[in-house]
Amino acid sequence: MPDASLPAVRLLGDLVDRWRAEARLIGHAHEAGAGPGEPDLAAIELTGVRDDSRSVEPGNLFVAVRGLRVDGHDFVAQAVDQGAVAVALEEPIRHLAVPQLIVGRGASALASAAAWWHGDASRELLTVGVTGTNGKTTTSFLARAALEAAGLQTGLVGTIGIGIGGELRRNEEPNTTPGALDLQRLLREMRGAGEEAVVIETSSHGLAADRVGSVAYDAAIFTNLSHEHLDFHGTFEAYRDAKLSLFTRLPRAAKERRPGLAVINADDGHGSMFADAALESGARVLTYGGAAGADVRLVSIQADASGSRFEVSIEGGGTLAATLPIAGRYNANNALAVLALAHGWGLDLGPVVEAFAAFPGVPGRMEVISRGQPFAVVVDYAHTPKSIDAVAGELRALVEPSGGSVISVFGASGERDVGKRPLMGEAAARHSRLVIVTEDDSRGEDPELIYEEVAAGAEGAGMRRRENLLVIADRRQAIAQAFAQAKPGDVVLIAGKGHETWNMGPKGPEPWSDRQAAIDLLGHNRWRPG
Repeated sequence: MPDASLPAVRLLGDLVDRWRAEARLIGHAHEAGAGPGEPDLAAIELTGVRDDSRSVEPGNLFVAVRGLRVDGHDFVAQAVDQGAVAVALEEPIRHLAVPQLIVGRGASALASAAAWWHGDASRELLTVGVTGTNGKTTTSFLARAALEAAGLQTGLVGTIGIGIGGELRRNEEPNTTPGALDLQRLLREMRGAGEEAVVIETSSHGLAADRVGSVAYDAAIFTNLSHEHLDFHGTFEAYRDAKLSLFTRLPRAAKERRPGLAVINADDGHGSMFADAALESGARVLTYGGAAGADVRLVSIQADASGSRFEVSIEGGGTLAATLPIAGRYNANNALAVLALAHGWGLDLGPVVEAFAAFPGVPGRMEVISRGQPFAVVVDYAHTPKSIDAVAGELRALVEPSGGSVISVFGASGERDVGKRPLMGEAAARHSRLVIVTEDDSRGEDPELIYEEVAAGAEGAGMRRRENLLVIADRRQAIAQAFAQAKPGDVVLIAGKGHETWNMGPKGPEPWSDRQAAIDLLGHNRWRPG
């Protein structure tokens, strides 16, 4: 909802002054083929900022952004027809009867305009960014719980939901990090709801596309880095550099007299590069993990299906014991990252540890589905080679000592990173008695080709077709087959979609929930509770 403390109308000249100060405005052209001119920008009143021509209303500024599939410059005329009083472009358009602001990069200009319109709300919030290939969501939820336990009312922006005022709304967007206009609106709404801090799950897409371009981050957490999103970034180096950019912009001094802070996974081979980027920006760096010399170091851990209990050594602060009631040894590492954040900002770690012990978990992240069946069922979002290796490996370690084994059900996305598909099959094969490859957002690609690429990786790791490697296109049938093959003590891992409630398959978007499918299928069997 709009913030009544902010004006409903702004002067375009004020935004132009901001862009000039940020070196984002190159110049401006006026109308109908005229050359460079000097229209009276200060007198133009704006009623809003838009980047979608379909949503433009009279008095709006339209910012043309070049995307992967759509170029906003193609819709400038439509925006003007709908009432845009000025447009921001990367290159001038002839015969346009409104002022044209010529900017270096439309996405960057949009981020700045969005922050300006919503009163730069991130400058009023202690802002934490969490980035990495895997673990962002759980770490973000843990960070929010920790900050609130330490006395800071905290908002959340991420894949699963938007947390404002103690409530968690479903994230209706397909992106982990919302577009700049939506993000800045949410940050302003958080301030209106009394939030003092915010945790933003910050994706490589969000960084590369400047969705977070004018967010004033105070701290950043790096979880890990592995093969992902090369369909968007092109190369692993570009993917890595997008994430690195979050750390190069950290401040030396953050809000509330706290240090700018980078929290780095010391166990990841790329960690030193992220630490160096943060040090160059002047931020304080704290490392975490099991590596010798980590500032927040895992000393020991005991883990089972109910969660983990671990001891942690804190730089300059002795040791502490913590309990985390969610499965997965790697989740202890996510908790270590949050302990490092709290320690670096001088927060009381006692309430943080208590928040860990009461942590309810995250939907679709190592979520156990139990309906009285004699085997375990776990729904998880794992959709990269590294995350499948971690989750399946963790589950294998839990059930193998008692004679159980892992059955993995998963697929790979269409129109996305092709190179990871065989690696996903190989990772699952290393830890599973049975691998079932199935549908998972195949989009416009031939799903059979996707299945074959994943299956080829499993075969390369020693799996055999129609024996311990099955390809079942229908995801519900694949899950049903896994349940039929499961023995007492086994665990069925349903990976890839986690919390999601839709599938982008060959027929287009269709409602789908792994969690609900598992519940329905388990309910049809004899072990259903009475």
